[in-house]
Amino acid sequence: DEARLKNYIKDVLRDPVVPETTDEWQVRLLGLGFLTEVADTVCCTIAGLILFGKKPRRYLKQAGLRVMAFDSKDKEYQALLDDILDGPMVGRWDFDGGDKRLIDGGLIERFMTMMTPFISQESAEVDASLRREKQWFYPIETVRETLVNALAHRDWTRSVEIEVAVYSNRLEIISPGALPNSMTVEKMKAGQRSPRNTIIMEVLRDYGYVDYRGMGVRTKIVPLTTALLGREPEFEETEDHLKTVLYR
Repeated sequence: DEARLKNYIKDVLRDPVVPETTDEWQVRLLGLGFLTEVADTVCCTIAGLILFGKKPRRYLKQAGLRVMAFDSKDKEYQALLDDILDGPMVGRWDFDGGDKRLIDGGLIERFMTMMTPFISQESAEVDASLRREKQWFYPIETVRETLVNALAHRDWTRSVEIEVAVYSNRLEIISPGALPNSMTVEKMKAGQRSPRNTIIMEVLRDYGYVDYRGMGVRTKIVPLTTALLGREPEFEETEDHLKTVLYR
């Protein structure tokens, strides 16, 4: 998506030199790790495809998100929602005047919009401004942070999508692949950092989707969930996935 790439280089990285010709773009994207050269052929890397590709699932079937919602404690035939989101991971932003305004949402923004009706409800009463206050079943920052972690750290060699499922009593986010580089749940909760996909993580930091400390589990997911819900999130680690469970 050339518009997103220009937005990233010009407005996010604040680089005064934006490529213009095809050759200039190829050199720059090779340098950024969004393209690679294999057997004299230049092609897209996984990072370049999922961050900026218009339809990543056309070339990488495990890209995107599977999003489901059920009015029960288990999966059942009649789902309230069962969809697969596809598209570039990052949004396109307008930074004019020092303000950051979303022009075209990426996968993260589209996910939050789609899930809002299933993880919140409006108050029955209106406030002084004649608006209904939205009540969240889960800390919104925790949901967003958990999703971003799944996108940033999943194992892209696994041929299944990230799965997000909302049930009547909990929300689950399943990130394919075991924890990388001898990481454990306890190390993760303590704040140890060990990114699997360095380029993806760095780009998400550039946009502000993750902070530069890389300690979202310790500083956001655990404390915010405990404060609002009265219990810590559960982390289930296997050789195939990491499942994060937030109880309503």
